[in-house]
Amino acid sequence: MAPVHHPGRDGGNGMAQSDSGRVALFSIHPTYAEAILDGRKQVEFRRTRLPADVTHMVIYATAPVQRVVGIVEVEETESSSPRRVWAAFGTVGAIARKAFDSYYAGAATAHAIKVRNPRRLIEPVRLAHLDPNLRPPQSFQYLSRELLSATMGELTSSTVSRPSDRTNNSAV
Repeated sequence: MAPVHHPGRDGGNGMAQSDSGRVALFSIHPTYAEAILDGRKQVEFRRTRLPADVTHMVIYATAPVQRVVGIVEVEETESSSPRRVWAAFGTVGAIARKAFDSYYAGAATAHAIKVRNPRRLIEPVRLAHLDPNLRPPQSFQYLSRELLSATMGELTSSTVSRPSDRTNNSAV
């Protein structure tokens, strides 16, 4: 498989240090968005390659949620045949083999976007809250610097939690 490394990694604060790093808004089914933010889904499978300069993915959970729910860092993207991508990442992809095969039916290449450091908004945000003209992307779209600043403001406020921050508070 051919890994694509992503330049301009952050120093642990969740923001890319490189001005060349871009952030993409991804439309993701709520089941998979939840699995990413819980840390169970460590790769996002796509039919289209993600450019190497994308350092973060802002996660928009599709219907019925229809909200921005979190952000993850992009570690790298690996591309190969669907069979090889499944062999390498099927156990950390949080998707059934049948659904994976259906998604890649007829595709010669599969792309596995390895993600890390998931951060969840405690209160999901409507796209219109970030920008009244923003619409859910079919797959993904880049965020402008201004919109990125607004999004990161939402994500770095007290409305963000990491999977390790959450505890089970159920009654005994």
